[in-house]
Amino acid sequence: MLFLYTVLVICCAIVLVAGVIEQRRHFTNLDMIPTRVLINGIRGKSSITRLCAGALRGGGLVTVAKTTGTAARFIHPDATEEPVYRKFGIANVVEQIGIVRRAAAYRPHALVIECMAVMPALQEVNQTKLIRSTIGVLCNVREDHLAEMGPTLDDVARSLSRSMPHGGICVTAERDRLHILREEAAKRDCRLIAVDPETVTDAELRGFSWFTFKENVAIALAVAELLGVDRATALQGMYDAPPDPGVLSVERYLTPEGMPFRFANIFAANDPESTLMNVEQLLSLGAIERPLHVLINCRPDRVERNGQMGELIPRLAPESVFLIGHPTKSAADAIPAEWRSKIVDLGGDRRDPAELEREILGRLGPGASLIAIGNIHGQGELLLERLAELPADEETEPTRTQRPEEPQVYVPTYIDHLDHLDQIDHIDRTGDFR
Repeated sequence: MLFLYTVLVICCAIVLVAGVIEQRRHFTNLDMIPTRVLINGIRGKSSITRLCAGALRGGGLVTVAKTTGTAARFIHPDATEEPVYRKFGIANVVEQIGIVRRAAAYRPHALVIECMAVMPALQEVNQTKLIRSTIGVLCNVREDHLAEMGPTLDDVARSLSRSMPHGGICVTAERDRLHILREEAAKRDCRLIAVDPETVTDAELRGFSWFTFKENVAIALAVAELLGVDRATALQGMYDAPPDPGVLSVERYLTPEGMPFRFANIFAANDPESTLMNVEQLLSLGAIERPLHVLINCRPDRVERNGQMGELIPRLAPESVFLIGHPTKSAADAIPAEWRSKIVDLGGDRRDPAELEREILGRLGPGASLIAIGNIHGQGELLLERLAELPADEETEPTRTQRPEEPQVYVPTYIDHLDHLDQIDHIDRTGDFR
């Protein structure tokens, strides 16, 4: 028995020593990256990661980035990218160690990395042990992951604040719970910078070949300004940055009978507020038009979210509501009684995607728009693959919006510029705070 205890103690000692060595090696790699930007929040993290990386690349800074959203990607300094390999396809925050090691090999000026932790304790570990960001981004506080970070939005705000850098800077576009973020920032001696989305002009937004929000662009401009990249240069870098695979998109297809329709993939915005914002933006831009048809993809491990999508139906006012996936009852029960006549329940986790496509397209009228909301995984992915095989509606495809040629008038990025930056004398291009 004594022998077994001795072996156990020796094994524990070996693991402890190996852990200490690994941690010191990781901290050494972090020290080789002077500026580390950690992107956290509920919605838009992947897009903001790409925008920040593009803005910094445009300013001549060697920048490595990593996204975690719809498709995790490692983005090299030349903007080329590759999928992040995950053993057994399972995401784990420990993968950040390998990402930092790869990034450090480039001797970059900056690493822009998306927070992949959901549990509040893991968010803190991600910041204090894995990334040690010098600049944090907390893009927004929305209704998602309430079981882990809730139950209230105030709780979500405090949970997300665990990723704020101690003694660093945090940039946010959140407004409703800005007072909570200020309290949490004060606890960490962190300078909180609140950006005003309205400082991004419509002309600047039209420069993108893909859909994005003023909030996301304003955050990226703030990060770029902190690192000495001017507005025009940062915008050009963002225009040139490749979009995220899960970015909001609208396609124009022809049904097998030759009838044109528009399809908006809004799966990535899988909380109610973001979903509604996306639909309203697409309608205002004319990218989609009424009559509107809604497709909700349901998942058994996202029952609460299924119900949230169902509750949105009165605000979307569609002609019909297609329910796919499983269990569709979780979404149907949340739809108010006066709208249930619009429901077309095509649920079932083993339904043939070709059959789903035939049922859905057969109910669309001329000039209809179909929007997909909820969660992409499962039947949603299979249906997207089927729709992608449809012929494009080339005749009605709009010409790409040209980027604004007139020079933009500079508008200060920050709402709280004087309150929170008066102690920053200079942030040089290596990322050192002076």
